[in-house]
Amino acid sequence: MAARHETVMALDFGLRNIGIAIGNTLSGTAQPLAIIGARDGVPDWAAFSQLLDEWRPQRILVGLPLNMDGTQSELAQRAEKFSRQIEGRFGHTVTLVDERLSSREAKNNALADGHNGDFSAEPIDHHAAAIILTTWLNDQ
Repeated sequence: MAARHETVMALDFGLRNIGIAIGNTLSGTAQPLAIIGARDGVPDWAAFSQLLDEWRPQRILVGLPLNMDGTQSELAQRAEKFSRQIEGRFGHTVTLVDERLSSREAKNNALADGHNGDFSAEPIDHHAAAIILTTWLNDQ
C-alpha cells in the first residue's frame, strides 16, 4: 500500500512496443505518456532511461499478461524478465500487475473514441499502460 505521495510509472510490455503511462497516488489518476519501440521485446533503453530521468517515478509497474485461467503465458515470462532487467539496469523495484484484458479495454475505448482500428499504424499501448496503472491505483 502506498502510504505517501508517489509518482508511479506503468509499462505495458510488448514485443514491438512498450506503452508507458504516468500517474500518482495523491490524485489517483493515470495518463498515457509515451510508446517506446522494442525489437522482439528488447526496448529502446535510451528512450526509457530518458523518461525515467524526466519523470523520476518512485514506483514502476509492469503489466503481467497472464492467460485468462491465471497461468503464465510466454509473454508473461518475457514481461518478468523485462522487469528484472529494469531492476538491474536502473535500481528500481518493479511491481508486476495482472493486466488481463487491459489491451482489449484500451482497444474498445479507442474504437469508441473514433480510432480507425489499425492499431499497428496507430498504436495505443500507452493507453493500455494507463489502464494497468489505474487498476493498480484503485486496488491500493
